[in-house]
Order: sequence, then C-alpha cells, then structure tokens
Amino acid sequence: MERVLELARRGIGRVNPNPLVGAVIVKDGEIIGEGYHECYGRAHAERNAVKNATKDVEGSTIYITLEPCAHYGKTPPCVDLLIQNKFKKVVIGMLDPNELVAGKSIEKLKQHGIEVIVGVKEEECKKLNEIFIKYITSKIPFVILKSAMSLDGKIATYIGESKWITSKESREDSQNLRNRMHSIMVGVNTVIADDPELTCRINSEKNLIRIIVDTNLRIPLNSKVIKNQDKHTIVATTLSADENKKQMLRNLGIKIIEVPSKNDKVDLKEFVKRLGQEGIDSILVEGGGTLNFSALQEDIVDKVIVYIASKILGGEKSKSIIAGQGFSKLEEAVQLTDMRYRKTGKDLFIEGYIIKK
Repeated sequence: MERVLELARRGIGRVNPNPLVGAVIVKDGEIIGEGYHECYGRAHAERNAVKNATKDVEGSTIYITLEPCAHYGKTPPCVDLLIQNKFKKVVIGMLDPNELVAGKSIEKLKQHGIEVIVGVKEEECKKLNEIFIKYITSKIPFVILKSAMSLDGKIATYIGESKWITSKESREDSQNLRNRMHSIMVGVNTVIADDPELTCRINSEKNLIRIIVDTNLRIPLNSKVIKNQDKHTIVATTLSADENKKQMLRNLGIKIIEVPSKNDKVDLKEFVKRLGQEGIDSILVEGGGTLNFSALQEDIVDKVIVYIASKILGGEKSKSIIAGQGFSKLEEAVQLTDMRYRKTGKDLFIEGYIIKK
C-alpha cells in the first residue's frame, strides 16, 4: 500500500476535482501491474494497472487507495473491470465518500465471490484525498490559508519590502502546494501592491485558476492577472460595484462573479459556495492580512499553512500575517488542531486544521 500511495501522488496537480488514486496488482508474490489516475477525464488507476500488467491478472490481488467506482462517469465503472478480470482479492485503503459509490462496489465485489479488505493505511489515504473528501460530500471547496512570515509575524518591512522573507527552499515548497490546488485567491490589495502572476512555476500545464477578491473593482486593467489570459481568472465583487468596470473586465475575458456584500465586503462564505458550483474543489488563499482575517472570520478556511523565516523585522507599521479588526476575546480566537512541523531550508513549516465552531 505504500507503493500504491506513492503512485497516487503522481497525479497531483492533474486530476482535480477527481481523487488521487494508485493501484498495484500482485500475483504469486510478484508485482505484475501498476497504475494511477494520471489526468482528469482519463483512465482510472485500476484500468491503467490492468493495461500495464505483464501477466494474466486472473486470480491476482489488487491494492488500491480508494474504493473502485461503481458508476458511469468519464469512464465505465472500475468495479466491473475487476469482476470481469476475475480478481481473487481487492485490498482498499478507504471507502469512497461519493454517495454514488459509498460501499456499493464492495458489496458488488463480495457478491461475485471476491475477497475484500478495507482500511489498510486508511488515515494516509484520507490525508492524501482530504480535498476530494470535502468537495464530494459538500460541494464546497477545501480552503487552505497559506502565508510566509518573519519570526515576529510580519509579511513585509515597514516600507513594504517583502521579497524574500523566506528561503528558496520554502518558496519551492510553496510551488508544490500551488500544484496541488485547483485555484489561488488573493485580495485586490495584493494585486495593486505586488502585481503577481499567480501561476504554478513547477507545472507549466497546470490550469491554476486565479481568483481576485475585489469589493469595489479597484483592480488595474494592466495588471498581470488581467493581461495574461492564457490562464482562467475570476474576479469576485459585489452587486453594487461599478457596472462599466464589470463590462470592461468581461470584455477582457475575465469571469465576474457577483455576490452580496457583508460588512461592506464580498461575502466570502457565499462566494466560496459559488466557486464550488463552478466545479472548483480547492482554494489556496495567499492574500495579505486583510483577506486572511476575513477568511478566518467568515469560517471558510479548513487548513492553515505558514512558513516562518529565521528573521525578525519589527515595526509597528510592518504588515502582519493577520490584520483586520482581530478578535476581542481569547475565547473567539481561531483554534487549530493536528499541528505538524518540519524544516524547509532555514525556515520552519507549520500546518494545522481549523477547529470548526
């Protein structure tokens, strides 16, 4: 199953909104076939493993990270493939949370006399597919808030210099995170201040959807996210924003999503729901302190990732990772759980999951 997980990870950045799935076929103690879900819309892991098998798979055991599909989608049901090829045993990491599957494949396999084992390295399989699990059960994107800061919580010096606070290793690691996600979100202040491209540098084929939260449509028409239209860009704004500016952006190929305002800003919770309806399964929030606080305040964040540099910037006017009004009482503070730590170059990487209230 370790090998199966390794294979599944090869699909990172190419399968959204599908799950990451790997498969290994074993016969007489020998691996005779391997496969993984390589790209959205293409063959599933089980079919690739069978296609790549060096021997007849009849009577063999297949190991897969996720319960095989039982319904027609972009491809035929994989459970039927396993039955037709007369597998003896199927070892599954985790059940498919999709209500179209959800145990149906396991029952069908058993009805055809195939032994089924479920739950091998289940936690690892769930961690691998945490995005898929949330999206397929709620149709709401999995949201990661990511930031890089100094040891004292600053994201820029008091004169606004921010490149580069963290190490080259941390920046490369961050690109791997972008490759994992379906979209990236920033606020209009970040666009105005930094004019970022919001692309994935390690995967030129990655269609990372760029999302700009812009309540009053202040985004410059000559900004890189507007001019570079080989990538999909969405601008979130309110119903009361300037209609002429909306039309100008649409004429430039920008998708405008209008949502009601909340506290004189884009209603982020409603906006994230709309993004889910657009088929977007995950969002990487890389905003400044204002957007970061709003995202936490509106409870749209599932996971927080922070790169902490071994630097101290200081300064009352230096921008912080979280701005906004803040929470007035400790009991209102956002709490995290399942914290994990590792080093990236000279920096410290920290991730944790938001405890939902």
